[in-house]
Amino acid sequence: MSRRYVITFGCPDRIGIVARIATFLADLGGLIVEAAYHTDQDTGWFFTRQEISADTVPVDIDELRRRFGAVAGQLAERSDWHIMDTAERRRVVILVSKEGHCLYDILGRVASGELDIDVPAVIGNHPDLASITEAHGIPFHHVPFPAGDPDGKSAAFARLIGLVEESDPHAIVLARFMQIVPAEVCAAWAGRAINIHHSFLPSFVGAKPYHQAHRRGVKLIGATCHYVTAELDAGPIIDQDVIRVGHADSITDMVRRGRDIEKVVLARSLRWHLENRVLVRGNKTVVF
Repeated sequence: MSRRYVITFGCPDRIGIVARIATFLADLGGLIVEAAYHTDQDTGWFFTRQEISADTVPVDIDELRRRFGAVAGQLAERSDWHIMDTAERRRVVILVSKEGHCLYDILGRVASGELDIDVPAVIGNHPDLASITEAHGIPFHHVPFPAGDPDGKSAAFARLIGLVEESDPHAIVLARFMQIVPAEVCAAWAGRAINIHHSFLPSFVGAKPYHQAHRRGVKLIGATCHYVTAELDAGPIIDQDVIRVGHADSITDMVRRGRDIEKVVLARSLRWHLENRVLVRGNKTVVF
């Protein structure tokens, strides 16, 4: 795909927003190659995402941001906006534990070129996935989290944060990391950390959701990818999917079949996040 500038913008809805943005881009000579709009009727908040052919814009991205910032100020006293340059490669740090199916899937997509991203580090609280990570030429960092030792866990999170921030990632993926992230870390990673949870939230939050689902006798199991917040498994949802199960399915069957859904939902959500297709407002998302 040719180089593009991706503009995302949100503000209280009013007449003339689309016309003003389109006029700004037309006056600049920018060719709009993709555009989407939505207004949340409950909150009255307007959202848009626009892709502009970078070759048609006669200024660099810093100047584009400066000029668009002036337009945003004219449109609303309060707004959320961002401009991304697709020429800047996306960097993703992956956090793992022992289960590797999501990691295998992401690394496979990266190796095949389906996900054109850099993975500067994989960090695990167990060493089990070091070999597969290093086989892909990616550094693996083992950061143990001692059970029943609050001070040791705090020190582990401090080291984890340092390793993550060294890469300045656009996304931090909790690929079945299985550790509760402290509130202050959630705040520092807000809008960047995404988690794959192995249930169709808000059902079966917390640990062992497949076991919970089996006890309840549900006929559908699923996976949810969401942004990480201080409230466990309650952050803004990016994507979800389900698969049907029956009375003859054991917990092992559910786990095996659910893993397929987890991989697809996580990969889809990561791509949307990195393409700036996910706009967050409160605890809800708009995905363009």
